[in-house]
Amino acid sequence: MTETGVIHGRFQVLHLKHMEYFLAAKMRCRTLYVGITHPDISAYPATSPLDEHGITKTDNPLTYIERYEMIRDALLDFGVKREEFEIIPFPISSPELLLQYTPADAVYYMSICSPWDEEKYQILQSLDLNVEVLWRRKGEEKGITGTELRAMIARGEDWQQYMPKTAAEYLERNSIDQRIRQLYYTYGGK
Repeated sequence: MTETGVIHGRFQVLHLKHMEYFLAAKMRCRTLYVGITHPDISAYPATSPLDEHGITKTDNPLTYIERYEMIRDALLDFGVKREEFEIIPFPISSPELLLQYTPADAVYYMSICSPWDEEKYQILQSLDLNVEVLWRRKGEEKGITGTELRAMIARGEDWQQYMPKTAAEYLERNSIDQRIRQLYYTYGGK
């Protein structure tokens, strides 16, 4: 077991496949840093053409603090002790800033499911970080995606089953499900 691990993602919105990723990484380290990419799409917009979802408000309906609270509550609900994880910004679109937010001596755990994930892997390796790929998945192996889940929320389908209970409750309690519907229909959902 390593001392420190780091994972990253947009987590727009948090779903059970994210939890699988969190827990697989946590099993390998004592302290897990959960990095939130695109903490602010104005300050840290996508810079790669492969980063298809790091630009629009429709793809990024939750704020950094909303994602932070949702992740924190879900990890606690899944039995991860608060002293065993941290949640941090992870400006992958500005790699020159990344090590101002993350520990350089950690193991960086990744799930590779897309060409953008492959590019992020290359970015982390170019910073001489220790990167470990947990798995590579394509197509249906990936399971639910945030894009699919946001569309389900917008259409009023049964979406809660794909999320940690605390995350689904957080969305409803804070009217984020309504915000997702509004953005989806204002800006044209797919």
